[in-house]
Amino acid sequence: MYLDKEHLVKYLQDDIFKIISEEADKLHLESYVIGGFVRDIFLNRDSKDIDVVTVGSGIELASAVSNRLGKGAHLSVFKNFGTAQVKHKELEVEFVGARTESYTHDSRKPIVEDGTLEDDQNRRDFTINALAICLNENRFGELIDPFGGIEDMERGIIRTPLDPDITFSDDPLRMMRAVRFATQLGFTIEESTFKAIERNKDRIKIISSERIIDEINKMMKTKSPSIGFVLLENSGLLPIIFPELSALKGVESKDGRGHKDNFYHTLTVLDNVCQMSQNIWLRWGALLHDIGKPVTKRYDKKLGWTFHNHNFIGEKMIPEIFRKMKLPLNDKMKYVQKMVGLHMRPIVLAEEEVTDSAIRRLLFDAGDDIEDLMTLCEADITSKNKEKVKRFLLNFKLVRDKLREIELKDRIRNMQPPISGEEIMEIFSLPPSREVGELKSMIKDAILDCVIPNEREAAMDYLLKLAKERGYTVTKPL
Repeated sequence: MYLDKEHLVKYLQDDIFKIISEEADKLHLESYVIGGFVRDIFLNRDSKDIDVVTVGSGIELASAVSNRLGKGAHLSVFKNFGTAQVKHKELEVEFVGARTESYTHDSRKPIVEDGTLEDDQNRRDFTINALAICLNENRFGELIDPFGGIEDMERGIIRTPLDPDITFSDDPLRMMRAVRFATQLGFTIEESTFKAIERNKDRIKIISSERIIDEINKMMKTKSPSIGFVLLENSGLLPIIFPELSALKGVESKDGRGHKDNFYHTLTVLDNVCQMSQNIWLRWGALLHDIGKPVTKRYDKKLGWTFHNHNFIGEKMIPEIFRKMKLPLNDKMKYVQKMVGLHMRPIVLAEEEVTDSAIRRLLFDAGDDIEDLMTLCEADITSKNKEKVKRFLLNFKLVRDKLREIELKDRIRNMQPPISGEEIMEIFSLPPSREVGELKSMIKDAILDCVIPNEREAAMDYLLKLAKERGYTVTKPL
C-alpha cells in the first residue's frame, strides 16, 4: 500500500495543488494536504473534499488562493474558528492553521492555540486521518505519517493517534466516527480503542442529536449498516442514543419456547434492503419496521410468543423517534410510517389466498410507494429454512402479478372517491361531520370491495341508496 513521493505526486496533478503550493511559498508558510483526501489515495476511493493545514494563518493562505483563482472562486471565512473555505467549480478546499487543542469536561468545543504540524496531527481523531502530504515546492509530495496510519490501513484498523481515553473524552463524537469509519471501510476498531469507547460511552450525552444523526445517516448509506449498529450495541452507545432499537435485542423463553432475536433480524432486513435500494428512507423503514415489538410482546400458551399489532404500534412510535433524533418531520417521516404500518400486509397476502379486494386495498393504502413496500417485505424474509424462503418468494411474485393486473384494470392506486365530501354536504345540506366522512368512506369501501365500479354514476347511485337508508333528504337537484 505504501506509495513513495514520486507516486504520490501523481495524485496532486490538479491545478489547485500547484496554486496552493505557489501561494504558500510566497507567504513562507508550510502547507500540507491532510486527512480524508490523503487517506483515500491509499484506499483507492474518490475524494472531492480537500483539507489543507498550514503552519500559520489558514485564512491568509485561503484568501491568496481565492484571489489567484479569480472570479470563479468563492471564499468563506470563519474567523471565530480560524478557518476558511474556497469553492471553485466542483472542488471544495478547507484551510486551517495548524493548532493545538485543549478541552473542558462539559463541552466538545476546544480551546485552540497556534501549533505545529505535529500538534495538528496529534489532535486528529484516528491514525488513518492524520496522514499529511507536503505541498511546498521543495518537499512537494512528501508523506508525513507519524502514527503508522499506512500500516493501520493495511491491517484494516481504526486506532487513535494518542491515548484513546483522552481522545474520546475530549470529543465524544469521535466514538461515533470510529463506528462510522469501521462501517464505511469494513475495518475493525483496535481493541484498546474499542475498550476506551466502552469506558467513555456516557460522554456521548454532551453531543447534540444533530451531530449523532449525521453519523448514523452516513452509516445508513453504506452497504452493510449492520456492522455499525452491532458495534454501537456492543460498546454500550446504542442504549444511550437509540434505546428503542437496543430494546429489540435478546431472546426470552417460556415453556421451552423462544422467539427470534428481533435486533439481529432487523439488521439482516436492513442489509437486505441495502442490496436492493439506495433509498435511505426505505432503509430507515427497514430499521424501524419491528420497532413496536418490545412493547407488544406477549406469551400465549397455545400460540407461543406473539407481537400483535406491532406494525401499528411501531407506526405510532415513529414521530417521537424522529423528533428526538432530529430527523425530518415531513413527508420523509410519513413515508417511513407508511412502510412500518403496512409491512405486514403483503406478508399476510402471501400466506393466504390473494383476493382482488385485498389487493385493491393494499394498492389504495400504499399508493406510489407500493414497489418500495414490496421490496421491504421481500427483505423481511430472513428464515434459514430454504423451502420456506422459496415459498414466500413465489407467493410474493403472485402478489406482484396481481398488483399489476388490478392496477391496469381498475386504476386504484392513489384513487380518490368519485364524489367528494364537499359534494355530499351540498347534496344533503349537511354540515362538516362524522356522517359525511362515513358516507365518503362507504363509497370508497364499495369500490375497493368490487361492490360498484370506480365510476361517478355508479358511486352517485350508491350514495343515494345509502342516504335513503339513513333518512337523508336530497336538497340540491342532481
